[in-house]
Amino acid sequence: MRPKEVCQRLGISYSTLSRWVREGRIRAIRTAGGKFRVPESEVRRIAEGLPISKEIRAIIYARVSSSDQRSDLERQVEYLTQYCSSKGYRVVDVITDVASGLKTDRKGLAKLFNYVVNRQVDVVVVTYRDRLTRFGFEYLEYFFKQYGVRVEIALGEEPKDSHQELVEDLIEIVTSFAGKLYGMRSHRKKKLVEGFKKLLEEVEKSERGS
Repeated sequence: MRPKEVCQRLGISYSTLSRWVREGRIRAIRTAGGKFRVPESEVRRIAEGLPISKEIRAIIYARVSSSDQRSDLERQVEYLTQYCSSKGYRVVDVITDVASGLKTDRKGLAKLFNYVVNRQVDVVVVTYRDRLTRFGFEYLEYFFKQYGVRVEIALGEEPKDSHQELVEDLIEIVTSFAGKLYGMRSHRKKKLVEGFKKLLEEVEKSERGS
């Protein structure tokens, strides 16, 4: 909330609000140009006479599978930044990855792990659980909990328009297993993968026609 709105809601002057911010009586978020905003949760706390709440350190994690989805990556970061601001979280870092959700060697994910094990974060915020990992979300969630960190999903279930990324992940899984069965360069592996791709195309055509 803007300082003017806060003053009106609490019935105080701007000088009083500024003093409270300096003294730590009310938590504020600094913005560009030296200005500040106050989370609505803080205004409610003051209005209800509640004690100062513990600062919550947040890390924003956003991911897309390919470089041509950069605009979606930016949208994720923008939305999560606003989300954290509305919750009154202090954003420690914004971490992004351009990689499949199946990959475990993502640079951003490794950086996130370092924050967690060093106890430098309280909450990891993502738009959808699949942004963090395509499979095994519960394992990561359990791992984070051992360090007092929770994962917060801002938007719930993955939207239906993420269909293409899911298809790409399925192809990657089949390719990996086929390579282990027949060898990465074998003709049988190539034939199996191409057959799977063709099956997916037929299913997609059928769904569009229904």
